[in-house]
Amino acid sequence: MGWLGSVFDSVQQWFFESVLQPLMFTTGLASLLENGYEASGWLLVGLLQLVVIVAVIGPMQRWWPVEQINDRATIRTDILYTLIHRLGLFRLALFFTVDPLADSLFGALRVAGVSTFQLDGIWPGVTDLSWVSLLLYLVVFDFVDYWIHRGQHHFEWWWRLHSLHHAQRQMTMWSDNRNHLLDDLLRDVILVTVAQLIGVAPGQFIAIVAITQLSESFQHANVRLWFGQVGERLWISPRFHRLHHSIGIGHETVKPSTDAAAGLPAAQPRVVLGGHNFGVLLPWWDMLMGTANFEKRFDPTGVRDQVEPGPDGRLRDYGAGFWSQQWRGVLRLLGKA
Repeated sequence: MGWLGSVFDSVQQWFFESVLQPLMFTTGLASLLENGYEASGWLLVGLLQLVVIVAVIGPMQRWWPVEQINDRATIRTDILYTLIHRLGLFRLALFFTVDPLADSLFGALRVAGVSTFQLDGIWPGVTDLSWVSLLLYLVVFDFVDYWIHRGQHHFEWWWRLHSLHHAQRQMTMWSDNRNHLLDDLLRDVILVTVAQLIGVAPGQFIAIVAITQLSESFQHANVRLWFGQVGERLWISPRFHRLHHSIGIGHETVKPSTDAAAGLPAAQPRVVLGGHNFGVLLPWWDMLMGTANFEKRFDPTGVRDQVEPGPDGRLRDYGAGFWSQQWRGVLRLLGKA
């Protein structure tokens, strides 16, 4: 891992000094060189991810597809989402908004004598080894991501944003970043805060995000693949995550209703927000919390209100292109769509 990191650092340094730094001087952004250097790392990682997505996951979709693709336009929109996130455009917005606020807040806390916890320092000589600390951070962030994901499915207002991600009826390797930008912002604020609280170095944070994103691209792929009885319980497979995107079971939980007067079960159960398989990298949290479903099935994906008319007799429209999807997400949040 050490030599791989050294190679990446050398390439990042070359790219920054040869391309990005001259450009920043030319455009009058010399005061942001430190941010620019970090941005060059995100850009390189994003390019590497795109290579893997196209060269490795792409052929798998062609060889073992779950379903035939018949709506190329929606896939092209998903590709746009992927480029925005993987090439650092969304991250660039965070550089000028969330990151400075977080740095100022935690800087003020340190000045006031309030220090943050250093996770990699809990066992000197062991947890401060680069590969050990990386594994620790991956587990911690995955645990946080599990609960973020549960929140996206539990709170009605948050689901109104997150449902855009589930509204893709043709799920592919490009579908991971199909999210409402406000949903992404909320998640990133939480993750940046956690990173500050446990002392994650910027380079390690990039590696954690890169590993997570690449795995998520694979999980969303149109691939009829599972990892077997043991492997399914070690790492999240395309089958495990596709069930999370399945119509109904992926975002709904059936609960027994009770008679308000007698406190007895009613004839009709209640369907509430919830679902199964919320894990991002590891299925462990779903197993511990009772939300795991290991059935070997590959159901159609989407949201129920796309296929079953609502009280007004109409199907919900989630938008066809990037801007219409973002706008309709805002309308749903306000209860107007």
